[in-house]
Amino acid sequence: MTDSTMDQTNAPAIRRESPHAGAAAATRLKARRRSERRFKAYGLGAVLLAITMLVVLLSTLAGQGLGAFTQTQIAVEVNLDPALLDPEGNRDLRVIGDANYTGLMTNIVRDNFGATQRRDILKSLGVFSRDARFELRDFVLENPELIGTTQTIWLTASGDIDMLDKGWIDRDLPEDQRRVDDRVLGWYDALDAKDAVDRAFNTRFFTGADSRSPELAGIWGATVGSALTLFICFMLSFPIGVTTAIYLEEFAPQNRWTDLIEVNINNLAAVPSIVFGLLGLAVFIGFFGMPRSAPVVGGFTLALMTLPTIIIATRAALKAVPPSIRQAAQGLGASPVQVVFHHVLPLAMPGVLTGTILGMAQALGETAPLLMIGMVAFIADTPGGFSSPATVLPVQIFLWADSPERAFVEKTAAAILVLLSFLILMNAIAIVLRRRFERRW
Repeated sequence: MTDSTMDQTNAPAIRRESPHAGAAAATRLKARRRSERRFKAYGLGAVLLAITMLVVLLSTLAGQGLGAFTQTQIAVEVNLDPALLDPEGNRDLRVIGDANYTGLMTNIVRDNFGATQRRDILKSLGVFSRDARFELRDFVLENPELIGTTQTIWLTASGDIDMLDKGWIDRDLPEDQRRVDDRVLGWYDALDAKDAVDRAFNTRFFTGADSRSPELAGIWGATVGSALTLFICFMLSFPIGVTTAIYLEEFAPQNRWTDLIEVNINNLAAVPSIVFGLLGLAVFIGFFGMPRSAPVVGGFTLALMTLPTIIIATRAALKAVPPSIRQAAQGLGASPVQVVFHHVLPLAMPGVLTGTILGMAQALGETAPLLMIGMVAFIADTPGGFSSPATVLPVQIFLWADSPERAFVEKTAAAILVLLSFLILMNAIAIVLRRRFERRW
């Protein structure tokens, strides 16, 4: 054995320290764990911040809008004078319905407020809603046998008195800075001292249409308009969107044209909604001459906006079905159409319905496209059909938010709460359908 060989044999083995051991590795491990803890803290902080902002939003809306679900009423002594209501004494309901209820209201303010001058009478009539005389008429028509007697009747208060009763009008402000002057304030205090002021559930908010007077404004007309518009939107976007997705996913050849169509569909999903409003204005109203501010035009416009969402969701649901399902059906002799409609589509239907409901929820909350087609008009009646003038809940909220009266602020917040309830309900239905019928492969 040579000397060089003996030197190599007797030389101590050189130990190479592993990069995953030692002080440096421990330091890197601690730094990585600190980084992971910071990332988790950031994520938890983001979630808590989002929940906090949501709670703040809902609490603000609730604080401003819950009062709209009640309405102030005033009890007054009413002398149902036969000379005004039924001068002939025949108890003819047609005569009673056309009686002088404005004169009866004048007698009410004279008897209850002591108003004798014309200016004082007009001011005291402002304590009550503009529809107070119709409330009197309905009471008399329901109880014609009470004509000639004196009855205590609860009448709806005006919007200013309602805001005063709910504490939204500062009594300490100077008279020229209040919507309620000192004389009306004295009348209100006198009525309140006699327990003649109370609040009742505001059924008119859910059963009435829009009105210039906040105490008379309701959301029923806008709700019916939203329902009619969404019905048209669904009847157009669902079948067209689903069949388009089936063709592109199952039957269309892969070439430059289908690639172009897919890119355009994905791009349309990100187009601002007001662009669809401009398209609806130009095509449906400008070219086809369809009626302005009608649910049919709104439904067509929202269908254009909803189609990309439904197509993308349906294609994703079809892709989620395993290829083995298709192969098994083809192996048993099913045609391509039978494979899709008898096997693939039923299994993908939960995802299809989920995407459709989410698209409908998006359409329910849209405002900009409908503003462009004229659904921003003041509509005081409930729409009677698809071509009748109508508005929708988001547009109704927009109109009320632009009104100067404080009572409309309350109505706006309450309408937002109702709209959020509808959106939450639709999203909850989508989640239930997905969890109920979804299959995990």
